[in-house]
Amino acid sequence: MRVNKSKSIKYFIAVGSMVLMLGSCGSTRHLKEGEFLYTGGTIEIDSDSLSKSQKKEMAEGLADLLRPIPNGKILGMRPKLGLYNMAGDPDKSSKFRNWMRKKLGEPPVLFEDVDLDYNSAILSNRLENVGFFNVEVESDTLEVTDKKKGARYKVTPGIQYKINEVTFLNDSTPLQQLIYDAKRWSKLREGKPYNLDQIKDERVRFDNYVKNKGYYYFSPNNLLIQVDSSVGNHKVDLFVKVKDDTPKPALKSYTIDKIYVFADYEISDSEYLSKLDSAYQHKDLTIVDPTGKFKPTIYDRTIYLEKGETYNRNDHNLSLNRLVNLGVFKFVKNSFEISDSINNKLDAYYFLTPDNPKAIRLELLGKTNSASYNGAELNLNWSNKNFFRGAELFSVSTYGGADFQSSSKNNGYNVYKAGIEASLTWPKLIAPIDFNPSTGFVPKTRATVGYEFLQRSKLYSLNSFKASWGYLWKQSSTIEHQFNVLETNYVSPNNVTDLYREYAAGNPSLERILDKQLIFGPTYTFTYTNTMKQYKKNTFYYRGSLDFSGNITGLLMGADVDSDKEKTILGVPFSQYVKTEHDFRHYLKLGKNSQFVSRIHAGVGVAYGNSKNMPYTKQFYVGGSNSIRAFRARTLGPGSFDPHTIDSKFIPDQSGDMIIEMNFEYRKKLFSILHGALFVDAGNIWNLNDVSDRPGGKIGSDFYKEFAIGAGAGLRFDITFLVVRFDFAFPLRIPYNQSGERWVIDDIRFGDKQWRKDNLMFNFAIGYPF
Repeated sequence: MRVNKSKSIKYFIAVGSMVLMLGSCGSTRHLKEGEFLYTGGTIEIDSDSLSKSQKKEMAEGLADLLRPIPNGKILGMRPKLGLYNMAGDPDKSSKFRNWMRKKLGEPPVLFEDVDLDYNSAILSNRLENVGFFNVEVESDTLEVTDKKKGARYKVTPGIQYKINEVTFLNDSTPLQQLIYDAKRWSKLREGKPYNLDQIKDERVRFDNYVKNKGYYYFSPNNLLIQVDSSVGNHKVDLFVKVKDDTPKPALKSYTIDKIYVFADYEISDSEYLSKLDSAYQHKDLTIVDPTGKFKPTIYDRTIYLEKGETYNRNDHNLSLNRLVNLGVFKFVKNSFEISDSINNKLDAYYFLTPDNPKAIRLELLGKTNSASYNGAELNLNWSNKNFFRGAELFSVSTYGGADFQSSSKNNGYNVYKAGIEASLTWPKLIAPIDFNPSTGFVPKTRATVGYEFLQRSKLYSLNSFKASWGYLWKQSSTIEHQFNVLETNYVSPNNVTDLYREYAAGNPSLERILDKQLIFGPTYTFTYTNTMKQYKKNTFYYRGSLDFSGNITGLLMGADVDSDKEKTILGVPFSQYVKTEHDFRHYLKLGKNSQFVSRIHAGVGVAYGNSKNMPYTKQFYVGGSNSIRAFRARTLGPGSFDPHTIDSKFIPDQSGDMIIEMNFEYRKKLFSILHGALFVDAGNIWNLNDVSDRPGGKIGSDFYKEFAIGAGAGLRFDITFLVVRFDFAFPLRIPYNQSGERWVIDDIRFGDKQWRKDNLMFNFAIGYPF
């Protein structure tokens, strides 16, 4: 969303000035006599065996362990400490000053809080854990100014110890034999550096391995990995065995006996076993569900443990994950008990607390979009998460809204819309083939149907009907698929005014909106993301889609774009095209509170057979708060076409058959919930064929010369569940200028009021752009 107003620009400048003012406030002027502001610790690595890069990496890792953490700095300033000082004396301040001190400010971190010996011990311990057994750490005080002090640590790590030999005990006990046979999968290898964390991880890996072989009561603490550092030559020997004092239950492999499911369990119910009298049998399951809230078939696709099979930790966790992902249970709990009838058998108990299946939600939204429309929207949603007692999700959403244009060329051309959509989702794939992958995510089938009415005052209205049937499944926590076997959309214009017909006459781009559209066919979307893995330095997001319309129908009916008459269904020409779209993002973590994000968005749609052009609703657009932010939404392109040459009382949307867009953004946390960003956006849209009323819009070999480029800066208020974003952007390259005059860097004049009014764009949006 974007607002291009001088008041917004002044606000942005004022905020920036305030941040600078806060940072310039004296950080030490409120310190008492003898107090020093702590500026942090520096670490020097003294080693002949480590390279320069290894020393740097070691110093950076150790620096994170030093305590306390000094006051945060931005460009050499401490804004949170400045706010704390501005609040004044705690005993003589108002409620507002107290709030500013506690919520926004940060008290000074004093040097007297630093324990040099404690930090030295922490540094030594960390290095010993990674094989530097003879560490020397020297610490002293570093006086920065007469009111500021830091700490300096000189670390001499010595030579890192490496693994000489790994020995697994081999005896006649089944458990020890099992571990011995699995040693070929061990990550503890000769020649690798000694690392205590890796040894602990190895115990966990072997614990998971034996649990998948039935050893339910085994734990990592039952596995002993002894270290012998007396080998010499900076090497260690490792000896792996099961502890002698391991409890007897942990030495046994168990199989599953009885499986109980309490489908209407209350946490406060201590007499749940008495309800077994009302239980009924479903295959291997004994189900307690007195009121019949759930069909027993939902457990066929969620509980993977079976009577008589060896206990398996993977199946144990898979069952819990699937029960949770059904979405109908508030709490899911599981326990195992040794069977009282047969040796080495476990009885499994599932305690499921149902959630309230029905919910209603009302939302009222105020919005400002990047085409200078202001408006509101009301959404009402009703859902039932157990519609047919089989964990089916049925939802109905109704909505209505209006966008008003009170300024610029679109004045009075308001937009009103209202619609309804219903969907039903089954927690299984309803298909001729049985497809139920063994993942923690339940595959789903979804059917939707909806209608929307859109009215553009003074111009036209559109009736849109849509329906779809498809499948959703997650291959893993990072990979997701969505395949709609059929997706249908029928759009019919209505109430077209003479004004619009007058301006649309002879303009194919405007005339196309008046055509009835029938779009139907399969779509497929693939999504990969590992951005939830915050410990990784590099994370990625990719979303690719394929969209087909009328392919088989056009083939059967002999549709030909060169024929005189289009093929129709019920009197409506159907669209025939192939479209693909790709969105790739890379997140590079530069530090704890900063990252660099890059994005490439590309797509193309090709009409053929029964269609000369892509449907208007399936074309691409650029510009706006989530795209190229220096240009208004849908007013850029195609190619070098200048939308300002259109002789019209309103500005129509610009669309194209192809899009290439690139975004680069540096993000950094400033303090508290305030984050900052610097960004550059580039890209454009093009048509694959000439369009008479969009000269310069066809893509050619020199398409890269028609890239629009913009840059800017932004502030984001991130409160975890909501991000409010302000982006301030200006153009660097304008593709519709004459060749040789498209770069406008030399024309940038921030001091010129008229230039700011014409070129600077102030975007307001909810959420990050990508």
